[in-house]
Formats: sequence, structure tokens, C-alpha cells
Amino acid sequence: MEHDLPSINKSWKSLVKRRNNSQEGGKSSWKMKPIVALMCTVLLIFWYKTTNIQYEQTEIEETDYPFEMAKESEPVSDRLKGLPYGIIQPKSDLELKPLWSSSSVRSKGGELTNRNLLAMPVGIKQKDNVDDVVKKFLPANFTVILFHYDGNMDQWWDLEWSSKAIHIVAHNQTKWWFAKRFLHPDIVSIYDYVFLWDEDLGVENFNPEKYLKIVKSAGLEISQPALHPNSTEVHHRITVRSRTKKFHRRVYDSRGNMKCSNASEGPPCTGFVEGMAPVFSRSAWFCTWNLIQNDLVHGWGMDIKLGYCAQGDRSKKVGIVDSEYIFHQGIQTLGGSNYPEKKNSARSGVTRRRGSSTFDPRTEIRRQSTWELQTFKERWNRAVAEDKNWVDRSSSTRNHRVSNNRRLKRSSLISRLVQRQAEEITK
Repeated sequence: MEHDLPSINKSWKSLVKRRNNSQEGGKSSWKMKPIVALMCTVLLIFWYKTTNIQYEQTEIEETDYPFEMAKESEPVSDRLKGLPYGIIQPKSDLELKPLWSSSSVRSKGGELTNRNLLAMPVGIKQKDNVDDVVKKFLPANFTVILFHYDGNMDQWWDLEWSSKAIHIVAHNQTKWWFAKRFLHPDIVSIYDYVFLWDEDLGVENFNPEKYLKIVKSAGLEISQPALHPNSTEVHHRITVRSRTKKFHRRVYDSRGNMKCSNASEGPPCTGFVEGMAPVFSRSAWFCTWNLIQNDLVHGWGMDIKLGYCAQGDRSKKVGIVDSEYIFHQGIQTLGGSNYPEKKNSARSGVTRRRGSSTFDPRTEIRRQSTWELQTFKERWNRAVAEDKNWVDRSSSTRNHRVSNNRRLKRSSLISRLVQRQAEEITK
């Protein structure tokens, strides 16, 4: 029994030592857990931020360019399933085709590249001015389509280029009416740029090829040539030509009620072109065509909203080209073609009578335009209110939205990670 005491003492000391060591190890592991948790949290946050930034960048790019034309690889419509896929031609163009051609021409095919479109509403009273405009555009590889709103087309055939243009006649219809019906995106999809111009523009100082070169280098999706300062009608300061610039995207003006400064982020201070001479890229026109209201033919108020079709930040994608400028003559003939004495009547203060009521075409057109402006505003506001998924992608709103989203996602992630680490530690 006495011999067993030393062995018992040794066992007891060994047990106590192991227990002390295990306690010290436990204390050490408890000290290490917060450090490991912190490192895991930092790594997770770093990984999340990197992935989130990449995702948001992709999201922004996709939302900035939501109006790209449909790809041919999209599923065939049920209405086309009666046709073999390879025979389907979903798009067209406005190119004139010959009734016959040589075998060498036929073998080359009809592939067209770097084509652009000029579309204009025209009346016979502006024949000489339209002649000057078309002569500038046809040599620059433009297709020309003329919308004859006065019903008079026969008197245009004496012009040398007339047979090369497309002529469409519809009496007393506006530019936007014609554009909605004859410039569908699938019809004009081969054209890089669409010029939708009025007929009363002087082009003495304008070269379409130089203009497009500037537009492409500046990345402008929607643009217009600047107006000569002496133009008959200048409605917005931003459209006036600057002699010291090649192009500009904004205007600075402290006069009147409209103050334009660096802080201005919307039309008519920046991101704005007027309706008399807009130029659209293919993607911008796809959006614009859908913006045009089928029944509101005067287009009043639409120029303020065109920036939403700029395929990105309108303060960068919309601009005025100064080095290639035009002269706006401000001649209004639409609606007056049936009233040759209108000009003299207006000067003498006399109006015509239709039936028993006084009738002045220009006054009635202005009333209709004003009503359409109010209707367009109401439709826009109603559409914004009803579409819960729509986001205003003007620069300030978009940046604010992205910043808020990142902040909310970041705080949500951190709170979830902290909660998860706390749960693991307490286990």
C-alpha cells in the first residue's frame, strides 16, 4: 500500500497538469476566435464588394442600353412557324431596287454599309430650299425620303435627283405622323443615323460627312447642328452656335427664369435638342419611335423627353455640333397650302370663315399643339406613376439610386455577417 502512494501521487499530478494545460488551451482558443471571425468578415466583405461592383457595373451598362435592336437568334414567333427559319427576313430598308441589273451587279449582292437616312416633310413652297438640302446629302451616301404634306408631288420631278428619292404623299400630315408610320425601326435598321429635319433649314455652312465624324468621335446618340445666331427662330439658348467650340453638351445662362449652370442636369440646359433638326443613332431612334405618340402628331413636349432615349447619361450622350451649323428660317407652311391668301389676310387682320365660324389655320394648329402638349405631359406622368419598375435614369437620379443600393446592400451584408459570427461564437 505504501508502495502504491508514489504512483497515485504521480497520476494525480499528471491529471492536474493535463487539466491545467487544457484550460490554458481553451483560453487561448477563445482568445483566437474573435480574430478569426474578424478576418473572415473582412475577407467576405472584400469578396462581396468586388463581386457587387462588377455586378452593378454590368447592370448599369445593360440599363443604359435597354433599347438595342432584337437579335436574329431570338425564338421564332408562333405566327412564323409555318416558314422555315432560314427564309425569314424580319427587317427591311428604304433602298430603291432596279427592275433589272447586270449579272456582275447581282453576283455582288445588295450588302449595304455606312448608310444614313434623311427624312423631311416638304411642301412645294419650299422646293428650292429642299433642293439645296438634298444636294448636300445625296453625295454623302444618304438615302432620302420626302413626306409631301401638301399633296403636290408632280412638280418635283424636274429636279435631277427626284427619281433617287422616295416620295410619300399624305395631305396635311406632320413630320411626326409620317415618321411614326414610315420609319419603323425594323425598316430603318440598316441606317447608322436618322436625320429627321424640317424643310426650312439653310445648309450653306453644313457638311453631313464632317458632322457625322464629330458625332461619332464625341459619342453623341442624339444631336443637332447648332443654329446660326441670326436665325429667324431661336427658342432655346443651348441650340445657338458657339464660334469657339466644335460641339457642346450644355449651356450656361443666368438670364431670365431659366438658370443654367454646372449644377443643371436636365433640359433645356443640357441633354437637349430641339425638334426642327434632330439626328438619332440607330438605337436612339428605336427608343424615340416608341416614344412618339400615334395620335399626337405635332410632337410638342417630346423634345424635353428625348434625353431618356440617349442610351446613357443624357448630359454626355446628347449634344449640339457647332462647327457644322444651319440657319433656321422659321417658315411655316403646313396647314396653309389650301389658303393662298392666308398671308395677306394675316397682315390685314382678317381671318377666313369656314361655314359660320371664323377660321384661321395657323391659330387652330397652335391650339391643337397646345392641347397635345398638355395631353403628352399627362400621359407621361401617368405612365411613370403606373410603372413601378421604371427608374428615372437621368444622371443625378441614377447615381443617387446606385449609391443608395450599394449602401443598403453593404449594410445588410455586414449585419448578416456579424449576426452569423455571433451565432457561431456562442455555439
